[in-house]
Amino acid sequence: MGSSRDIAIGPVAVVSLLIGSLLQNEVDHEKNKEEYLCLAFTATFFAGITQAALGFLRLGFLIEFLSHAAIVGFMGGAAITIALQQLKYVLGIRNFTKETDIISVMKSVWGSVHHGWNWQTVVIGFSFLAFLLLAKYIGKRNKKYFWVPAIAPITSVILATLFVYLFRADKHGVQIVNNIKKGINPSSLHKIYFTGPFVAKGFKIGVVCGMIGLTEAVAIGRTFAAVKGYQLDGNKEMVALGTMNIVGSMTSCYVTTGSFSRSAVNFMAGCRTPVSNVVMSMVVLLTLLVITPLFKYTPNAILGSIIISAVIGLVDYEAAILIWKVDKMDFIACMGAFFGVVFKSVEIGLLIAVSISFAKILLQVTRPRTALLGNLPGTTIYRNTDQYPDARHVPGVVIVRVDSAIYFSNSNYIRERILRWLTAEEEKVKAEGLSRINFLIVEMSPVIDIDTSGIHALEDLHKNLQKRSIQLLLSNPGSIVIEKLQSSKLTEHIGSNHIFLTVADAVRFCTSKSMQEP
Repeated sequence: MGSSRDIAIGPVAVVSLLIGSLLQNEVDHEKNKEEYLCLAFTATFFAGITQAALGFLRLGFLIEFLSHAAIVGFMGGAAITIALQQLKYVLGIRNFTKETDIISVMKSVWGSVHHGWNWQTVVIGFSFLAFLLLAKYIGKRNKKYFWVPAIAPITSVILATLFVYLFRADKHGVQIVNNIKKGINPSSLHKIYFTGPFVAKGFKIGVVCGMIGLTEAVAIGRTFAAVKGYQLDGNKEMVALGTMNIVGSMTSCYVTTGSFSRSAVNFMAGCRTPVSNVVMSMVVLLTLLVITPLFKYTPNAILGSIIISAVIGLVDYEAAILIWKVDKMDFIACMGAFFGVVFKSVEIGLLIAVSISFAKILLQVTRPRTALLGNLPGTTIYRNTDQYPDARHVPGVVIVRVDSAIYFSNSNYIRERILRWLTAEEEKVKAEGLSRINFLIVEMSPVIDIDTSGIHALEDLHKNLQKRSIQLLLSNPGSIVIEKLQSSKLTEHIGSNHIFLTVADAVRFCTSKSMQEP
């Protein structure tokens, strides 16, 4: 149903951790296993509803509020949290904390050093972790060997399972998977809560997991679409993912989304259409029907090692360094998400990331840039004097550019900022003994829209300038802006002869007026 040709669908680390931690906060999976499962299916159902609704209502833009910087921080924090959670399997610790923050996990790890670690498990876990990391390194260094990291996990599982079976390591404290139930998933429609206290909890968890799943899937889809040069329809992807999770919730599945690692293998293997997902599904079906008994002696340590090696790549420190160099506010969002996840919880990290992203948007909207313009010598071009130090001020004229739409949230700030520029120039002119300021030109090319508050701000500016015997001129307001100015009669107050196509035209008018004055 989706438009991506490359995306491979399945359970992914971040969403798995997220739904696991959110479910555990509501229901203990050991004490209330049935309620835990029912809540998981309910959350998956509502995740699907959320995703499909966003697609049908064309509300895909909402996921854009999770900025790239926030996602980098969130993914990095989630990767570390996931890796720390796997230490209980790699070290063979039986009594492990249920908390996910780094302090609780490290206390649990070091508190079990003398009596909780199992040396056979440690050897298995770290040996295969080294093997998996080496395979990744080989695949990264030489693209010709892309298949090496692709087959390394299943090779590790086979070898570790054989090792445990032959040496009966499970008799020496090595924890194993034990029996995995054969057969396809049973129907779970009757386990979804549609009434009762768990509906609201399932809805809350489902919305959060659905949004994160969407963000990841669309980002992955866009990445491979850009590489292959085709267009991705975000709304179609949302409807497809939503439908998939709704059906999944009725067949004993939890929230799934696009997997970057699987999609990368899919891409490198030369897939051309989404039929590759059908083939994958058939292989999984075959595994469930035939192969599951073979995993009985698979040690938990190898599964932990596979997960650790998989999530290490999510810590993108190079992207974080680039974010620091480009935009400090983005870096704060990135680090806020990262530390929120690592030191508190996944949902707190997500909340911090979204909050900082919103704060950045509000800051940019309420405090837009304004610039003082000057003339580049020998041209009729006017540019920012901070960016172009050679740009010259026009005698008797102050030219200010507003780099934003003028709305209720920033109209007063823009008016005050323009007056501040004007006052500073008047003081400078007075100190240097130059001719007084008679004209203020507001360059409005970047102003894409204006509301009634913005129009009132311009009216107030015009009245203020009249008291100071300074004429207000407007340069190049857009079609939407000029229509609103005309509707409000502001053009009549300013004078239609004081609105110009370019700054150069406005400056010529000012110069001719100045020459006419005695």
